[in-house]
Amino acid sequence: MAASATALSSFLSFSIRKSLPTSPFKLSPEPLLPTNFCCLCSKTKRPKTPPTFSQSFPSKPLKFKPSQAKSNDIDTTFFDEINPEEEINFEPVEPPEGYVPPPAFDEGLPETEEEIAAAYEEIYGPAYSGFTVLGNNIYVMDSKVKKTSAFGKTKKEKIRDGLEERVVQVRRVTKVVKGGKQLHFRAIVVVGDKQGQVGVGVGKAKEVIGAVQKSATNARRNLITVPMTKYKTFPHRSDGDYGAAKVMLRPASPGTGVIAGGAVRIVLEMAGVENALGKQIRSKNALNNARATVVAVQKMRQFSDVARQRGIPMEELWK
Repeated sequence: MAASATALSSFLSFSIRKSLPTSPFKLSPEPLLPTNFCCLCSKTKRPKTPPTFSQSFPSKPLKFKPSQAKSNDIDTTFFDEINPEEEINFEPVEPPEGYVPPPAFDEGLPETEEEIAAAYEEIYGPAYSGFTVLGNNIYVMDSKVKKTSAFGKTKKEKIRDGLEERVVQVRRVTKVVKGGKQLHFRAIVVVGDKQGQVGVGVGKAKEVIGAVQKSATNARRNLITVPMTKYKTFPHRSDGDYGAAKVMLRPASPGTGVIAGGAVRIVLEMAGVENALGKQIRSKNALNNARATVVAVQKMRQFSDVARQRGIPMEELWK
């Protein structure tokens, strides 16, 4: 009977241990079941003690060692012949035969003022100093010299053709596109030599300076000649309209001056008219009034041209 109880207890303990899953937690070494089978059959109940768990970790973390080259693979024969404590003397290369060292910058003779001026003119041109040593023209800028503004852009030099420029108006204009609005500037410029030549131009650009340059170029392409008498006034009255604008021009006696406003006054002053009357009748648009003034001036003709066209002397025009 005792032998059968011992075999049963060992069998039960073996089956329980087999059914438990493998985990990092280990059971305590205490036996799960009592060794005496009589305790199972006894009526007295033994209090159940829960199994205790203990977790085990490796004592030292794993370290990965990089692969190192073997000492036999490295060639160190070059350093065997060098002594780190030995002083090495530098021996410069001998110069070739006939070599003459250049003089220092402070050993030569001092430069004269003419040599300094000639070097300055060679670099910057004669227009900056106002006089020339090399025989250049002081009124012409050297083509090699370029004025640069911000972002490395080159400034265009003003055209010296005897025409003066005057800005009439600069406005911001926008263009609606798919991505939003594009902002540009529109400039109206009047150019003239104050001797009978005048022109009106308009231009657009993303910058004001570019718009003014474009409009000045456009105005030079549209120059007209204003007929005037010896008193710097119109030969006769004239009216002109452009779009919704209408301009009235009338001759005036000497000493009257230019009595006009807006763009009409600027066009007449740039043309060289000193005595005239002008009036804007309808629209106040600056561009349309300036072009209406040009249209009115183009309708005027000199008395000599009319007499030549008619084939009669100029005195008979008023008969």
